[in-house]
Amino acid sequence: MASEAELQTPRSQAGAREQVTMHSQVGTWECVKHVLLRHPAPRYWIAYSGGMDSHVLLHLCAKLRDCHELGYEFHAVHIHHGLQTAADAWAEHCAQVCRELNMPFSAIKVDASAKPGESPEEMARRARYQALREHLSDNDMVLTAQHRDDQAETLLLQLMRGAGLAGLAAMPECSPLEPGWLLRPLLNVPRSELHGYALENGLQWIEDPSNQDSAFDRNFLRREIIPKLQQRWPGLNKSLSRTAGLCAEAQQQLSDLSKDLCRSAMNADGQSLRVSVLNGFRPADQRLVLREWMRERGFRMPSQAVIERILREAIPAKVDKTPIVAWSEGEVRRYRDGLYLMVSQSFFGPATVLPWDGQSHLKLPDENGELTAKLSSGKGLDPTVWKEGNITVRFRQGGERCRLPGRQGTHELKKLFQEAGIPPWLRERIPLIYIGGELAAIVGEWVCEPFANKHWEECVKLSWRK
Repeated sequence: MASEAELQTPRSQAGAREQVTMHSQVGTWECVKHVLLRHPAPRYWIAYSGGMDSHVLLHLCAKLRDCHELGYEFHAVHIHHGLQTAADAWAEHCAQVCRELNMPFSAIKVDASAKPGESPEEMARRARYQALREHLSDNDMVLTAQHRDDQAETLLLQLMRGAGLAGLAAMPECSPLEPGWLLRPLLNVPRSELHGYALENGLQWIEDPSNQDSAFDRNFLRREIIPKLQQRWPGLNKSLSRTAGLCAEAQQQLSDLSKDLCRSAMNADGQSLRVSVLNGFRPADQRLVLREWMRERGFRMPSQAVIERILREAIPAKVDKTPIVAWSEGEVRRYRDGLYLMVSQSFFGPATVLPWDGQSHLKLPDENGELTAKLSSGKGLDPTVWKEGNITVRFRQGGERCRLPGRQGTHELKKLFQEAGIPPWLRERIPLIYIGGELAAIVGEWVCEPFANKHWEECVKLSWRK
């Protein structure tokens, strides 16, 4: 259990007890109930740190669970960051509280230590959410205890960082946390009501000493700035929360627009953008499309300077140019009428020759993905030749030629790549299949004679997971 010095109890807050009303009991309970009714899930995981906010959420969920007609399944999960000397005691305190509430409980240890130059808060947040993701099944929900005051702080922090509309929308009530969801059922409840509920129900909670350290931006706002603003504007947190909600609504409309624009500019491959279409958009719409494109592909948003470089250097480039705009997590390349987004290209050694049994999954070197082969119908490799041949995997060196079924003569691979519009940076990485020392297939593109199947009943199809 946590020590007495670390715990806040009803006895230590006796003066505040007189100010508690039944509104904190009924209003808060009803708020959580209605949010969960809007967001049904097979299982809810309560992120329980041991602090006051998460303890109130835990207690409310235990009450909801005991309303048998609702049928909720709750589990509490405590993330053990190991950043405080009392971390073990905190985990034991959380376990004891859950035993008293008959609440299933798990504690997960994570490595949240920050490297030089990294934000300790950001590293702890990343480690926490990654651990929660690994705990979830499909469509499970993680419940966190952020409240209205937290929302106001988040909006102010985003303002200080010069955030755009998406940042000013602050925290949404519900957001994806693959393979499930993250839900904040207390987002419209002020901290004062949570405090009143905690006192009324005799809850004991942990006070993290790092919350008193004004070196952290959020603590500085909470302890030094917001109290002064509230003296002048008593309804500050409610107003800021309303502003965040209006920004979120506007951002949703903007997001719908950006999705439509992005779809209209997408090439047939579903991955790259058509530059000819982008050139018909206003710069503001081009920025919308680029951000939506990156978001859909799972990239963290680069700086505004990177976006402006793409608009200035890649989109208006002549069709025979291949500009590159790179940043720490990725790069955008231009080829012909296509704009391509990818992780930064690592070193690749094209001289590699790999023997392959043609049956197992083959991991390619230099982070170049994986090869698989399976029997199928349609056009492909002759299964008899495949089973009996000596198979090797190689990569383009220059001078390779292939005779395509139904076409006269042999063709240089270079010319075939150009004809198919395959970007130059992919050409050296595409696996080439050799059987008995002869080029038999260019994976994902062509099968060469005489290795193609003559009948469509059965063939070998190759798949390259990039």
